[in-house]
Amino acid sequence: MNKNSTKIGRWHGAGLLATTLLGTSVFILPQMTIATAGQGALISWLILTLAIIPVALVFGRLTARFPHAAGPAYFVEKAFGPIAGRTIGLIFLFVVPLGTPAALLMTCLFIDSLVLLSEFQALLTQLGLLAIIFVLNVRGIQVSAKLQFLLTFTIVAIVVLLLGVTGISFNSESLSLASDSTSTTAVMAAMGIAFWSFLGVEAMAHLANDFKDPKKDMIPAMMIGTVLVGLIYLGCTLLVLLVPSSTDLTMVGIFDQMLGGYGAQVIGVLGIAGGLATVNVYTASVARLTWSFSRDGVLPNYFSKLNRFGVPIRALSTLLLIMASVLIITWVSKSDLEDLIAWSNGVFVIIYFASMLAAQKLLGRENRFLILLGCLFCFMLSYGLGWSMLYAFVLIAITAPFLYWQYHYQARKAVSV
Repeated sequence: MNKNSTKIGRWHGAGLLATTLLGTSVFILPQMTIATAGQGALISWLILTLAIIPVALVFGRLTARFPHAAGPAYFVEKAFGPIAGRTIGLIFLFVVPLGTPAALLMTCLFIDSLVLLSEFQALLTQLGLLAIIFVLNVRGIQVSAKLQFLLTFTIVAIVVLLLGVTGISFNSESLSLASDSTSTTAVMAAMGIAFWSFLGVEAMAHLANDFKDPKKDMIPAMMIGTVLVGLIYLGCTLLVLLVPSSTDLTMVGIFDQMLGGYGAQVIGVLGIAGGLATVNVYTASVARLTWSFSRDGVLPNYFSKLNRFGVPIRALSTLLLIMASVLIITWVSKSDLEDLIAWSNGVFVIIYFASMLAAQKLLGRENRFLILLGCLFCFMLSYGLGWSMLYAFVLIAITAPFLYWQYHYQARKAVSV
């Protein structure tokens, strides 16, 4: 069998990225940002979409030039040494099990629109979704990439249909941003929430070796996926502003009003599938990072085993068990969804900023303007997140000293042998 036949190209890659970024949040985050910033949410989404493009382009160029399963951790290591790279990799490992409950809690909101679940039934459902993620990953990411491409197409078609039926016209009765008194602080806070929607740009870097030709296909895949997602979020935010709804999930109410019913069924199914897609890609990414760290001696050699499809099966199984444990802890402690999102976002701001600094050393001078824009983007988001950034700094304060000790211990041991 041709090895490339089991890998993905730019269009499947774009679908994989787009569905990861859309996930469940495409039908939830717009109403959350509107609750924070009112009509200023449109400004938040517009600025965020424009600002993420340079970041995605820098990640695409880094990945095309340095394809590696460790992704951003590898870029940072090449630029600043093993301790810095391993620190970035470990905080990524620690944040994904935290972000997973947030994604699955969102997914259960869509399940609730179809079948009302008790809190315990919701927990069992979330654990069942993790079992599905295992099945999707055990044969490799190329299987789910094809399915997620179709899912992306369906979500885009639904949003375009709703926008068309709504018959958008900017007049005094529909929307007037000029008269909106939303504060800059509220817009920035909404951006801090909305940033969750673009988590996944860096995850694609871990999947570079799953592309047929990462040097040729990675940048187009990332740019197509990123721009498409930004436009969809802008469209959904506009829909929520133009079509008032009293339902818990506003997009369900909009679908019912505009298309005569079945909103819970259509939006619910797409939301559930999107939630699975998001967790699926992050699980694949972290499993590959764990495998890479295992080979480098950062983590135990136990995780270095691959199955016959080239999947790090032990890393995958262990990560899913950790995610299941976090879900149970989240259920017992009744953690707030917005807190989980904000804490996760803070860690990713650090990862993005470190990657931009690495790009400054690894890429040519022609990329400096893009890198500067990426750094400004990270500073802007950190301001919007405020105290939620503290979780990221605590993780760094714990992991960096440990990794420093581990690296020098291993070096001394190697010399003595």
